[in-house]
This record gives sequence, C-alpha cells and structure tokens, in this order.
Amino acid sequence: MSKPLRRHLLAGLAALPLAPARAQAPDFPDRPLRFIVGFPPGGPNDLLTRLIAPGIGERLGRPVVVENKAGANGEIAASFTAKSPPDGGVFMLASNGSTTVAPALSRNIPYDVRTDFVAVAPVGINPMLLVVRPDLPAKDVAGLLALARSRPGKLNGASAGAGGATHLALELFKAMGRLDIVHVPYKGGGPAMADLMAGQVDLYFGGLSTALPHVKAGKMRALGQTSLERSAAAPDIPTISQAGLPGYEAAISYGVFLPAGTPKVLVDRLHAAVDATVRSPDVTRKFVDLGADPQFGTPAEFAAYVADDLAKWARLAKEAGLKAE
Repeated sequence: MSKPLRRHLLAGLAALPLAPARAQAPDFPDRPLRFIVGFPPGGPNDLLTRLIAPGIGERLGRPVVVENKAGANGEIAASFTAKSPPDGGVFMLASNGSTTVAPALSRNIPYDVRTDFVAVAPVGINPMLLVVRPDLPAKDVAGLLALARSRPGKLNGASAGAGGATHLALELFKAMGRLDIVHVPYKGGGPAMADLMAGQVDLYFGGLSTALPHVKAGKMRALGQTSLERSAAAPDIPTISQAGLPGYEAAISYGVFLPAGTPKVLVDRLHAAVDATVRSPDVTRKFVDLGADPQFGTPAEFAAYVADDLAKWARLAKEAGLKAE
C-alpha cells in the first residue's frame, strides 16, 4: 500500500462517526450509604432502622450507616432527605407521623410526600391498643360505643399529646362512631397511661408494645387493636374494625423513602434489598418482638398506600378542625 493511499484511508476512518458507547446503568455511590431516621436512638423508628440496615448493606454491596436526625416529630429528617441528591446515597425510614399525619395537620411542612419522595417499600406496621380503665363498664368495643353514646360529653380520652398518633386515633374513633368524648392531652404516653390506670381518664390509644404488659398485669383492659389485621404479638385481641367499628384503622406504619428523581433502577434495587431483609426469619421475629408486624409491597403499592393515608388524615383534620400544635 502506498503511503498517500494509506494516509487517505486513515483520514477516512477518522472521519467516520464513532459507535455510540453503551450507556452505563446507574449504580449506588461507591461510599457508605446514609440511612436517615428522624428520632433519637432507642425508639421504634430507630430500632427498626438498625434492624434492617445491615441486611440492606449486604444486599447492595455497600456499607449502610444509620444517622439520627431527630426533632420535630421526624420532619427534620424528612426535609433533609427530600433535599439530598437523588443518587441513592441517602434514604430514610419514616413513620406516617412525619410523611402523612404532619402534612395533614399543617400547611407549613417544608416538603410534600407526594412530590419530594419516591416510596420504596413498606417495612412494618405497629398497631395501637384501645385500652380503658379497669372498672369501666364497657367490656368490648361495641359496649364502649354504646356507653359513650349514652353519656355524651361524659367520657374522656387521653392522648400522649395534641396532634400525635394517639390523639388522631381517638379523633378517628370519635368521628367514625359519632361520639362526644372529651380529649385530654398529656405530655407523653407514660403520664397518660399512669392516669388511666389510676382511673383519672376513661380510655387511651397506646402503643401495643408499651400497653400490652399493663393489660396482662390487669392494670387496664384492652378492647381492640387499631390495625385492620390482628398483630402477631397479640392474636387474642380483636381489631376495632372486627369488634364494632368496621373500617377503622389508625396504625403507625413505617416505610423506606428516597429523594424524588432517583433513577428507577436504584429504586428497584433498594426495594429488593429492603424486601428480602424484612422477609428474613431473624428480622421478622425481632419485628414481632417490638410489636411491629412486617409489611410487604411494590413501590407502586406503597405509594398508593401513602396517598390514601394522607387523604384520610387530611379529611379527618378538616372535619374535626385539627391543627398541629
């Protein structure tokens, strides 16, 4: 081959368009992933997060570090997560207290669960127990409904604080049962249960894991669970829906969220890691020990649940005139 011809061929090859490089699928950042939780160490949100973090990290091939960003009922953590880069490096475990309840009660929340997050996977649900003082005449939910209707404005219901889960459970019970029960807010669940056991208040919606020991000790009576299905931790106690108020549900639910805009491939991989971790027998057993029943569903199913939960609490807040305090 002559040198001029060779030069012409090389020049022609250089002018040809290059074959497009195959697009590389997005991957999680090559650094420890940050798993955000909006409450201090030791509470149910924190305990559930730390239970599943190692399994998620193992399945994603990345270290997962739990970070507690406590304050404002989980809203600080949610706001931080919403503003984080959508690259899979930051995700959070949150209860519906910060994702659906708080937005339903306040117009000043700095995030919108419908647009600022991607719902990844449900994790668990923690029912509350409707408990009454030991000497209250009502022996079951139907009996309590009848008693409250016969004594409008005479019964009182405690809560661990205005605007919280225990208060909303009471307000939903009142709205669905068309009851006139006086709300008595306390500064925490401990004082509320203490006054219930002392006979100072008539009823209370308490966390299953904290109220059940007192029920077993005979210090208060459990009438029903607030979830639609009986918890594995208390299979002998009917749900409120089963026992007299069909459709009633006011459980505390937990799930994993990513910032909006995260690539679907990363959403699907994180979902698979969370789902497999929660299904593992050891994690399932520990969930039940904490009074939380494991929950499963696709990202689309979880997103639909979140939307329905937000609509329910927003409707209740409007009808009952509830606002965050």
